Amino acid sequence: MGFRQDFLWGGATAANQCEGGYNEGGRGLANVDVVPIGPDRFPVITGQMKMFDFDDEHFYPAKVAIDMYHRYKEDIALFAEMGFKVYRLSIAWSRIFPKGDELEPNEEGLKYYEDLFKECKKYGIEPLVTITHFDCPMHLIKEYGAWRNRQLVEFYERLCTVIFNRYKGLVKYWLTFNEINMILHAPFMGAGLYFEEGDNQEQVKYQAAHHELVASAIATKIAHEVDPENKVGCMLAAGAYYPYTCKPEDVWESRKSDRENYFFIDVQARGKYPNYVLKELERKGITIEMQPGDEELLKAHTVDFVSFSYYSTRVATADALEETQGNIFASVKNPYLKASEWGWQIDPLGLRITLNDIYDRYQKPLFIVENGLGAVDVPDEAGYVADDYRIEYLASHIQAMKDAVELDGVDLLGYTTWGCIDLVSAGTGEMKKRYGFIYVDRDNEGNGSLKRTKKKSFDWYKKVIASNGEDLAMN
Repeated sequence: MGFRQDFLWGGATAANQCEGGYNEGGRGLANVDVVPIGPDRFPVITGQMKMFDFDDEHFYPAKVAIDMYHRYKEDIALFAEMGFKVYRLSIAWSRIFPKGDELEPNEEGLKYYEDLFKECKKYGIEPLVTITHFDCPMHLIKEYGAWRNRQLVEFYERLCTVIFNRYKGLVKYWLTFNEINMILHAPFMGAGLYFEEGDNQEQVKYQAAHHELVASAIATKIAHEVDPENKVGCMLAAGAYYPYTCKPEDVWESRKSDRENYFFIDVQARGKYPNYVLKELERKGITIEMQPGDEELLKAHTVDFVSFSYYSTRVATADALEETQGNIFASVKNPYLKASEWGWQIDPLGLRITLNDIYDRYQKPLFIVENGLGAVDVPDEAGYVADDYRIEYLASHIQAMKDAVELDGVDLLGYTTWGCIDLVSAGTGEMKKRYGFIYVDRDNEGNGSLKRTKKKSFDWYKKVIASNGEDLAMN
């Protein structure tokens, strides 16, 4: 009973939040580089080339991040010490193709990731690679309009062809797009989308989403052709919506909110646009331009597994009630739950509910690739962080995950905690919102030595992995 013997325990990061080296090794500029810290991080860019480069007014945390570009060997050694079976990371598209539309890749970028993957393999760690974790080369944004343009499918296909062939035998597990549903909520950060005056923004977003879905199917096709051992997954920002009351209108609102999230995965896992989406687009006057063969491609090349991030559940209502400010997804505050320092509602049982919802819906293996607690960690005089609050959070979520597997029969491949080492927050650009088992000496303004220090949770997670999730005790 419990987790399978080959359960993949590990942690997760993203290149734009930890790598740094934004202008080294031939790398080009990407959308994720030019989003600053603070409230201006997710603007709707309309009618002007705003935020397409750095300015003197803002601090851009992705430029250096935690400098994993130069320190990955040290960091992977620490992951290995914890006993990681898998390490989820992402490739920076602009490190492989600096502009995005070149015919030939950047060898220095390819070699960097090859060396990184070999470092993982040295310790018996499987890389789980996200091909696109929000990043899009700025050249593709300026010259083509990012994913609104069908040509990006061709450029993405070229990227996939190169990396699947180059890393054959080094990487087995792949994710096509990180939190693909984020394109509807943070279009510039999530997919490089900006809008001109007069644009029908919903039309642009759904057309861009179609291009990403086609690109994902093409990637799955190529991955299987290059190496039948490859396993390709999709990835969504998950979290079940509860109705605020048992009033039927609230129940229906929660159902609609869930469907908005599952739409992308319905296509990637089932191979076709669901009827509810077609009807919704019809009501909105949105027409998806498809090329001949798109529908057949989506149907023939569905993903092998479904992965997702989980931080909290959400609450939906048909009434005009105040929404929480803690997450990019709109939600009414749940009066039965506590919240993190950033207002994210903490709901371990919600993870079990979400796991069951997704597994019941798709009947494909699942993989939790993000879960964690963002908190302000205060080191003592020796630099040690006693993060019992993080241990408590993770233990309760792992127990809920275990219940879903052991009691409910959910087929779960693995679990990677988010930000296994402190990194830049995607939501705010802050360093003080920390998730890791490893403290990194860097603050919101970019000050600090970048020294790595193990937190209390480091040894706790090491024990969890060694026991295959059986020992979750605090001490």
